[in-house]
Amino acid sequence: MKRLFTLVLLLCCQPVMANEQAEEIFKQLAPSLYQIRLIDNASGEKSSIGSGFQITSDGLIATNYHVISGYALFPHKYKIEYLNHKGEKGILSLKSVDVINDLAIVKRVVTDEMPYFSLAKSTPIKGEELFSLGNPHDLGMIVVPGTYNGLKKESFNDKIHFTGSVNSGMSGGPVVNANAEVVGINVATSGNQIGFLVPHEKLVRLFEALKIEAPESIEAQMSEQLSANQQKLIDALLSAKWQGKGLAQAIIPTIDVPFIRCWGNSNAEKPDALILSAVANCSLDESTFISGHFFTGSIEMEFRYMDAKKLNPLKFYHLYEQQIKRAGPGNKARKEDVTEFQCHHDIVRPANSTINSKSILCTRNYKKFPQLYDVMYLSNSVDKDKQALISHFTLAGVEKQSAMAFTKKFMESTAWK
Repeated sequence: MKRLFTLVLLLCCQPVMANEQAEEIFKQLAPSLYQIRLIDNASGEKSSIGSGFQITSDGLIATNYHVISGYALFPHKYKIEYLNHKGEKGILSLKSVDVINDLAIVKRVVTDEMPYFSLAKSTPIKGEELFSLGNPHDLGMIVVPGTYNGLKKESFNDKIHFTGSVNSGMSGGPVVNANAEVVGINVATSGNQIGFLVPHEKLVRLFEALKIEAPESIEAQMSEQLSANQQKLIDALLSAKWQGKGLAQAIIPTIDVPFIRCWGNSNAEKPDALILSAVANCSLDESTFISGHFFTGSIEMEFRYMDAKKLNPLKFYHLYEQQIKRAGPGNKARKEDVTEFQCHHDIVRPANSTINSKSILCTRNYKKFPQLYDVMYLSNSVDKDKQALISHFTLAGVEKQSAMAFTKKFMESTAWK
């Protein structure tokens, strides 16, 4: 009975202790926390809000890139403003960004030394209690207890899995350990107490680079980062093992990397269906935010096998053609961001493949980052009357040489059984 009473006492006390610790951390760190606002110059109103935290005594503040992305892309349209814990406002200048890891460093003008956050020297251990700070839904600064659950396994670029509420407006806020040291930065949520953080090591790297040399321009810095990341991604894909896998009577590739996830479906449960259909989809479950209407860095692959033994060839071709028309670019962009697609058509039978196909390769250029392209490839088999394989991929934000290397590998990896 005594042991049971002790256990009940501990369970009852833990939430109280956590709340008291959270209150103490918030009281200690509040002077170094800010709401970050993007102000539209023409209207004078807020365009977006987020959170930020001071990382040096002379006024450097860390936040998310997506909080200030409008200014990074259109500095004449916006200004960046802060609101401190006393309700005082001021203007911020943009010093550096990491568009891949969604980080930015801004600066306020200060006359006196100010308190700032310390960046942790080590990574948390799994299960360690952490505290997320930020400004959810423009309601004022809060602190939310949560748990460190390690890195998200399927990410190409590291993200911390945090069990705790990361709500809109908390983006860019710090996540600290019990010693009030920053171990991550709020970046995204999947709801149901599933949050994601940028590891603090990414901020340390950006900060150290800024101390050595400020970027010549934010746009040039972003361009360099986007190019380096896409090259790293394509190199990882091309150097990985591509394995042949059956899709009904076809062979399709799977790429042995943890960050590409695949799903499948078919209508095999319907023996009377006019067309047997089997589909496999594979994709990179993340993308790079450039602006609210422009995302890049995504990869999608889709394979659709169709078998129409009960249809005449003309009817089958009509249905087949409808499936082909479904293909489209895998990322989000507007005409202000990209050029029109330019396409090349051909009949091909790649080396190591047993399929004759009609193929279409389309590319469109990024207007602000002209070395980068979106690529869309579509191949439909033309050598069987009542069987077909449609192979499709999209790459977002790649250089031409990388796109051609991936296309060649993809084309050579499909075959009939």
